[in-house]
Amino acid sequence: MKITKGRKKDHVDIVLKKGVQYQKGPGFSEVMLVHQALPEADFGKVSLKAKFLGKTLEAPLVIEAMTGGYPEGGKINRKLAEIAEKTGVAMGLGSQRAMVEDPSLKDTYYIRDVAPSVPLIANIGAFQLKKYGIAKIGDMVSKVDADALAVHLNPLQEIIQPEGDRDFSGVVEAIGLACEQLSVPVIAKETGAGIGSKAASLLKEAGVKYIDVAGAGGTSWSAIEYERGGGVPGFADWGIPTVACILADRGILPVIASGGVRSGIDAAKAIALGAELAGAAQPFLLAYSKGKLETEVDTWKEQLKVAMFLTGSKDVQSLRSAKAFVPTGLKELAGQV
Repeated sequence: MKITKGRKKDHVDIVLKKGVQYQKGPGFSEVMLVHQALPEADFGKVSLKAKFLGKTLEAPLVIEAMTGGYPEGGKINRKLAEIAEKTGVAMGLGSQRAMVEDPSLKDTYYIRDVAPSVPLIANIGAFQLKKYGIAKIGDMVSKVDADALAVHLNPLQEIIQPEGDRDFSGVVEAIGLACEQLSVPVIAKETGAGIGSKAASLLKEAGVKYIDVAGAGGTSWSAIEYERGGGVPGFADWGIPTVACILADRGILPVIASGGVRSGIDAAKAIALGAELAGAAQPFLLAYSKGKLETEVDTWKEQLKVAMFLTGSKDVQSLRSAKAFVPTGLKELAGQV
């Protein structure tokens, strides 16, 4: 457990102190939302409200999985939860492996007392899901009163991580059992290298309800592991760009867009391309460290609303029909993944 606890602290510290971002972008800078000179909309009446996991959000945004498992991680989670509740967005917990290994760490993940109404996503790695079994993971989910379980897929991170897990056989079967036996829906989530259409189809067959694509272009977890003394070099930019993942997966399962989403404008582009929601971790962690978390979320919401107005989108549903230009190269890539 000490290894897991120390690793969680290492990850947060490295994200805050080092660059560890992909050199290639997620693709959002290449996507253009088509401006409507006659939006035929009242900006004051543009609605950001969206449904997710049976609850109503004030905006289709997710503060993505970050931390937990050590005292400062618990402090970060509580502040993230407070702001998620105040601003009406969803929230994901960091990997709860540490909590499964040491139940006394539950308090570093439990945030329902400060965020009673937000959609909350529990989190466990695919390898740990297979290792610990459904009963333990179900207990973990119930102890934090989560509305869904994210099973994170991180083979790239694990293969680079000095103490990483290597055997990912049997993961699809374990996910299928979780989908069958847990009382909450299962979300499959990458950790920065993206989910292509083949994996998305397998996940749909297993019973997964959402895909959080977490494509390449944001924080590089292999770069983080290199900072920790990781193994074989050359994979800091490995992965499928987020925009290509959205295009590839949108007809298979509902998509949560993450991986290099860095503004409410990026979020608007993601939704126009077919995502249900958009999320990020790094921008909100940095904002937390500067004492500006609420301001950051509010800025994203305002950017999203302005982008909707300028595309003639009166609500999130109409934003999904907004015109967006995508370069041929990204379309072709999406067809190949």
